[in-house]
Amino acid sequence: MTLIVETVKEANKQEQAEDNKLAGQKVALVTGGGQGIGRAIVQKFLRLHYSVVVADIDKEAGAETVALYQSLGNVVYFPLDVREESSVKFVIDNVVATFDHLDVLVNDAAINIIKPVTELTLDEWNNVIGTNLTGPFLCAKFAAPHLQASHGVIINIASTRAFQSEPNTEAYSASKGGIVSLTHALAISLGPDIRVTCISPGWIEVSDWKKASVAKPPSQSEADRRQHPAGRVGIPDDIANLVEFLVNPANSFITGANFIVDGGITRKMIYV
Repeated sequence: MTLIVETVKEANKQEQAEDNKLAGQKVALVTGGGQGIGRAIVQKFLRLHYSVVVADIDKEAGAETVALYQSLGNVVYFPLDVREESSVKFVIDNVVATFDHLDVLVNDAAINIIKPVTELTLDEWNNVIGTNLTGPFLCAKFAAPHLQASHGVIINIASTRAFQSEPNTEAYSASKGGIVSLTHALAISLGPDIRVTCISPGWIEVSDWKKASVAKPPSQSEADRRQHPAGRVGIPDDIANLVEFLVNPANSFITGANFIVDGGITRKMIYV
């Protein structure tokens, strides 16, 4: 009997120690965290000993990411449709109810529809703008009071398509340009309590960072690599590494800025 009591006491001590450890952890919410760049950012935060919330409309991808990384630390999945105000409010309320605070919001959820502008429907346009631009606005709106309390950080994931385009990408390019502007507007409105920054990736290869049912090995030609001044195509860790830099309190003088991570290609003059 004494042995059983002592065993229970020891288990309770270990559980309390784990609770105390989690209570002291910072908390990051990553929208679109189930696949691609978002999944790499989730992994990065776990390696930095954050508790991480994977918020994604794709339940398969979200659950898979949690299963993949749960050995690294405390990670949970919340279904989220960033286009819907009620969904965003519900998730952020539940994040704070679960962890008692929020330190970092990463707005990564995004979609693209490639279609000639003369064929693009208003519903398709609204779907892209709603996901890529209205989503970050709603997440910032409801996260702001909690991030003010923690002197937290918002990082928006835009794109070099905010500054240059391929054909038939009007909705996507417009949404990403809006994110860059939204970033500096939020930085002014929410500072100094909250820092807001933006990352604009170029070509980041995410084929092998998709959920298992659609993932495939990357396929790139030598020409694909050579056209980048850096000599290669980007990988999700290139973005996650910058996220790590931007959330570091040592870099607290950085806000309102957009960082282009594209291997130098938007600085390259191309003539045919």
